[in-house]
Amino acid sequence: MARTSNVFARVEPEIKEQAESVLNQLGIPMSNAVSMFLRQVVIQRGLPFEVKLPAKRPLVMSELTKEQFDAEIAKGMDDIDNGRVHSADEVQKEMHRLYGI
Repeated sequence: MARTSNVFARVEPEIKEQAESVLNQLGIPMSNAVSMFLRQVVIQRGLPFEVKLPAKRPLVMSELTKEQFDAEIAKGMDDIDNGRVHSADEVQKEMHRLYGI
């Protein structure tokens, strides 16, 4: 058997549980998945997936001028007036469907 070394990582408990659930369904132990990831880092000479900033940066309220803030509020009010809204239950169901949360 090849020599091994320990890797310690801190992750959010919910993410760990969700990952374990997926890996269990695939029949892959967490330690094997981490090893596979690290091997791909070596092979790819970088992360084995694209890492970039989102095309559209989220609004930061403290960075908006009063005029920009008012314009954003007006957009939201227009959405409400035109029925472009979703209930909290709908959003929660979609988050659960997409991300398991």
